[in-house]
Amino acid sequence: MTLISPTVPVAPAGRLRRSGLARAARRHPLVLIGGGLLMLLILLALLAPLYAGDPQNLDPFVRLQPPSAEHWFGTDNLGRDVFARTIFGARVSLMVGLTSALLASSVGLLIGVVAGYVRSVDNVIMRVMDALMSIPTILLAIALISLTGPGIGILIVAVALPQMPSVTRLVRSVVLSVRDRPYVEAAICGGAPLPKILWRHVLPSTIPPLMVQGAMVFADAIMTEAGLSFLGVGVPPEIPSWGNMIASSRLYLATAPLTIFAPGIFLAVTVLAVNFLGDGLRDLFDPRAKRRR
Repeated sequence: MTLISPTVPVAPAGRLRRSGLARAARRHPLVLIGGGLLMLLILLALLAPLYAGDPQNLDPFVRLQPPSAEHWFGTDNLGRDVFARTIFGARVSLMVGLTSALLASSVGLLIGVVAGYVRSVDNVIMRVMDALMSIPTILLAIALISLTGPGIGILIVAVALPQMPSVTRLVRSVVLSVRDRPYVEAAICGGAPLPKILWRHVLPSTIPPLMVQGAMVFADAIMTEAGLSFLGVGVPPEIPSWGNMIASSRLYLATAPLTIFAPGIFLAVTVLAVNFLGDGLRDLFDPRAKRRR
């Protein structure tokens, strides 16, 4: 006798992937909104040379013109296209912010792991971090730039340095909670070398909170870069950035408001998108935080 099993309908793989993405979007909408806005801004910045025009083109005959078909956001006090400068300014702000966040997260991760696992140097490292945290972010960045002179490279270091203590303290707290767990002690008793213990048993626990903290550092870095450029110690004046644009156009708010509002709105939307992404990642990695709110 032959047994015939009933046919079970199988959904196509594409439909399963789409349903999984839809489920994830419903559960964590902030990740979708923040990530989508951020990807759109990055795409606009990367493709800027294809559609935005020359941000350095001077035309004194069209100074402080209102928006038009040729100049979507109008022109500034030197006749430069505000739309082109705003889009190219996104490249500077995103590049400085992302690079600073990666630098601060990488160095903070390394120092935090050492401070949390090697008890003999913990106290010294944390006192240095406390000293850095006691100095205001803008003041510390200005002091560093004044010692070396302006430039993109030193600006990235100046923006990243004040963010390292917060990352270090976060990673250290995670390592302190992990190093005494049974599986770490078992690896130590089994004779595993220290690099292997850190790589396989300690570092994986630091990645989720580090991603959330990295998003917050990214937003703070963008704001710090804009503030330094506004004060004239950030990006050189010949390079378009949102801070430079706001600083150079503050005297023309009444006659050409878009020269300030355009970079200001882009700056606000970028920081909001990164904060949304950070909040969504926190809900994704720690559902208890969402329930508490």
